[in-house]
Amino acid sequence: MTRPTLLLEIGVEELPSSFVDAALAALPTLVKDKLASLRLSHGNVYALGTPRRLAVLVHELAPAQTSLDEEVIGPPETAAFKDGKPTRAAEAFAAKVGVPASELTVVEKAAGPKQKPGRYVVARRQEQGREATALLGDAFAEICGAIPFRKSMRWGSGDATFGRPVQWLVLLLGDTVIDATFAGVKSDRKTFGHRFLAPGTLNIANADGYVETLRGAHVLVDRDERARTMMEGVARAAKELGGAYDPDPSLVAENASLVEEPHTVVGSFSPAFLALPAAVIRAAARGHQKYFCVEKSPDELLPHYLTVVNTANRPDKIARGNDSVMRARLSDARFFFEEDKKVNVEARVEKLSGIVFVNKLGTVRDKVARIEKLAARIAERLGLPADALAKVPRAAHLAKNDLVTLMVGEFPELQGHMGRVYALHSGEDAAVADAIRDHYRPVGADDGIPPADVARAVALADRLDTLVGCFAIGLSPTGTADPYALRRATIALLRILIESAEENPAYGALHVGELVGLAYELFADKKLDLGRDETVTKVSEFARDRLRNLMATRTSSQVADAVLAGYAFVSGGEAPIESYPFFAMAKARALQAVVSSGAPWLEKARTVAKRLNGISKDAKPVLHPKDVFLSSDKDATIHDVVRAIESVTASLDHERAVSSALHQAEELAKRIDEIFVSTLVNDPNDANTPKRLELLSYGAKSMLRIGDFSKLG
Repeated sequence: MTRPTLLLEIGVEELPSSFVDAALAALPTLVKDKLASLRLSHGNVYALGTPRRLAVLVHELAPAQTSLDEEVIGPPETAAFKDGKPTRAAEAFAAKVGVPASELTVVEKAAGPKQKPGRYVVARRQEQGREATALLGDAFAEICGAIPFRKSMRWGSGDATFGRPVQWLVLLLGDTVIDATFAGVKSDRKTFGHRFLAPGTLNIANADGYVETLRGAHVLVDRDERARTMMEGVARAAKELGGAYDPDPSLVAENASLVEEPHTVVGSFSPAFLALPAAVIRAAARGHQKYFCVEKSPDELLPHYLTVVNTANRPDKIARGNDSVMRARLSDARFFFEEDKKVNVEARVEKLSGIVFVNKLGTVRDKVARIEKLAARIAERLGLPADALAKVPRAAHLAKNDLVTLMVGEFPELQGHMGRVYALHSGEDAAVADAIRDHYRPVGADDGIPPADVARAVALADRLDTLVGCFAIGLSPTGTADPYALRRATIALLRILIESAEENPAYGALHVGELVGLAYELFADKKLDLGRDETVTKVSEFARDRLRNLMATRTSSQVADAVLAGYAFVSGGEAPIESYPFFAMAKARALQAVVSSGAPWLEKARTVAKRLNGISKDAKPVLHPKDVFLSSDKDATIHDVVRAIESVTASLDHERAVSSALHQAEELAKRIDEIFVSTLVNDPNDANTPKRLELLSYGAKSMLRIGDFSKLG
C-alpha cells in the first residue's frame, strides 16, 4: 500500500525575509521530532515557504502508529514498597505507565547505563497504535506554535503568537483534510496564489500536487527553485546590459525570501555618479533597496542596477520609482564624498578623541595610539624589511580615521574602504592605504585574512588591544552575550597567525601569551581591574577554546583534544601548545592524516600513551645518563628508546616535521609496547625502578610534544 504525503501550510501576512529563513531552517527538525514522539514513521521531510506562507511536506507517512509493547523499569524495590505496600513512588510510576499499582512486579536487574544492579519494580506497557489522522491535528497545532521567530506578535482576542497574523491553514494527508486549529484558524484545503498575479483562492486536491498547484498560481514555494529562477533572471539581465551582477550572497539570500515569484527590473542612474568609488555605489544600492549592481569588474561598475520584484505588472513604473530613490541616495553619497575630501586625514585622527572606545579604556584616539606602538613591536618580532617597518606605524595611525567621516556615518559598512580611498586622495603610500582597508579582515568565516604584512601587523594589534582591554576590565563574554565581538576578534587573531605562517614562518613563532602581555603594558595609563598575569591567563584560555574549535573544524574533535593535551617545544623551550597556534594546527593536520589512513599501529600507540601517562603522574620526568642503566640490558634498551623519542620530537615546528615524527612513532610505539610486555617496569624489589619510572615519564612527556594519543579513542 502506498503511503500518503502529509502537507502543512500556514498562510500569513508578509513575513520579513529573516523570519522566513529561520522558520524554514527549524521546521524539518520540529516535524521529525514530533512524529518520532508519536511513533509515526515517514520518509523525507521538506520545508517550503515564501513571505506569505510556511509549509512542510512529509513523504510516505505511516497511516498509524507502531504498537507499543515494552518493559519499563521503575524505582528500586526498597523505594517502591514499604511493609509490602506500594509507596507514593510506586503509585506515581504505575500512573506514568498507565497500569494499576497492583500489576507492578519486582525483577532482579543487572547493571545498566543508568542503573546499578539490584531489584527493581517493572511494568509492562502496551498500547495499540492509533490512526495518524487522529493524532496529526493536535500535533501540528503544537508545531505551529513552536516555530521560532526573533519577535512574535499577538492579534485579535486570541492568545496565540506568531511572526505575523495567521490567515489560513492547510493540513492534508494525501487528499484528506485533517482537522486542526491554530490561532483561531481551522484547517482546510484552501490556499491562495500570488497576491497580484493570481489573487483568488485555490483548492489543493492532494498534498503531492501542492508545489505544482502553487507554481501554476505564480508562487514558487520551493525556496531553492525560487532562488535559482531569480538568479537566472538577474544574470540574464546583467548580460544584456554588457556586464555581470554583483555577486553578494546576502543579496541573493534576502531577495529570495522577499518574493513569491521573482521578476527582474532594470534601473539606471546618471553615469556621472560613476566618479564615486564602486564600494560607495554598492553600499547605496544594497542598503535598504537590496539592488544588484551591474559591473564590468569589482572596481568598474555600469550605470545600471537590477531590482528583484514580486510582480511583472508595470515594470516601467517600478523602474521610475526605484531610479528616483537611487538618484537621491547617490546624490547624498556624492555630497558626503566631496565634503570628506576637504578634510585633512590628520585632522580626522585627532577627531577620534571625541569617540569613546570602551568606558575605562579611553577614546578611539587612545586606542589608535596603543595599536601604533603594538603593531610596530609585532612588525619587529616578525623581522619585516625596513620599508614595511616604516609603514606599519603610519598605517596604524590612520587605521580608524574614516570613523569620523560623513560617508561612514551614513554607510558604516564602508569603514576601512573609505579610509583607503581618502588616504590615497591625500597622497599616502598604497601599502598604508591598503592596510587601512584590510586590517578589518577577516570580517567573517568566508573572508580571507589581510593579504600583506603591513595590514596583518595592524590587524593583530587591533584585535589584541580590544581583547586585552575588555578582559582586563571584566568584559569577557558570558554565555551567548558577546557585545564587543571578542569571540570573532579572537578567531580573526588566530586565523591571521595560522594562515600567515604558511607563507612566513615568523608568524608561527609569535607566542600568544607574550603578545597579550605586550598589549597589556600599553594600558599603563588606564585603571584596569585585572593584573597582567591574570589577564594573560584569561585571554590565553579564551583563545585556547577558540583554537580548539578551529582545529576541530579542520580536522576532528578527537585530534584537536589530542594535540591540545600536549605542549609546544620551540627553540628548545616548553610552552602550552595553544601559545603557538600555527604549530598546533600543523600537528593536528598531520595527526589527522594518520588517523584518516586507519593506521593499525594507532591502537598500540593509544595503549602505550595510557600506560606512559599513568607513570608520568607518579614520577617526575628525568632523562638520566645511560651509564646509570648499564647494569641492566632491558633498562639500557628503555634508555635508547626514550632518547629516540626525545630526538624525534625535538623540533616539530611545521607539518612535515610532525608527519616525519609520526612516521617514526609507529616503530617507537611498537618498541615501547614490547618493553611493557617483557619488563616489570614498576618492580618494587628492583633498585633501578625509581630511575626507570623517571626515564619513562620523560618519554611520556616527549611524546606529548606530538600529542596525547590516548585522546584518540
